[in-house]
Formats: sequence, C-alpha cells, structure tokens
Amino acid sequence: QVQLVESGGGSVQPGGSLRLSCVVSESIFSFNAISWYRQAPGKQRESVATITSGGSRHYADSVKGRFTISRDTAKKTVYLQMNSLKPEDTADYYCKAQRFTSYQEYTYWGQGTQVTVSS
Repeated sequence: QVQLVESGGGSVQPGGSLRLSCVVSESIFSFNAISWYRQAPGKQRESVATITSGGSRHYADSVKGRFTISRDTAKKTVYLQMNSLKPEDTADYYCKAQRFTSYQEYTYWGQGTQVTVSS
C-alpha cells in the first residue's frame, strides 16, 4: 500500500521560510505526478504545486516566485520550499501522488502537516 508522510510544518512569522517534505513509500518515478495541496480553515483544498514524472513543475498563481517544488529520487522525497510566507499561506498542507493507467486513476494522500504564518 502506498504511503506518503509529510513533515516540516510549523509556525513562522510573515516573510519567513519553511521546507516541507513528503516521503513516498515507492519510487517517485512510479507516479505520473506528485503534488502539494493545502486547505485553510473553512476553505476548499487547493493545488499549490505539482511535479510530474518527467520533471515538469506547475504552480498556483498565488505561490509563483515564492514556492519551489523539487524532488530527491534516491530518498523518494518531494519537497516544497516556501519562502516569503504570508498569513494567507496558513493551512494544512497535503502531499498527493497520482498514478494513471489506461483504465483508472489512482490517488494517494498523506496525512498533512500544519503551517501557520503569524506575527
């Protein structure tokens, strides 16, 4: 069974940085895409950043230029480097892995890690 474990969340002041980690139980290349999502209190879960198996990166407009998604294939880990954090970045952050076959999509989620940006 695929497992994703996030870590690295915490409390930080506006303008600060955090790096989130998502450790995957299987080879990163076995997934078509791995993404970071976030969900703020009272809001819907939203996509933040995605990295595909081919290495393409995609970002939500709200985080472009501030967040960077990367991966270490040997460690089976996907990172989200978050710089210039704002109070509106406060949310629970989740890692999602997707695998597509000809017939079905498989989606796996981690348990989340909390990020609080406050002065």
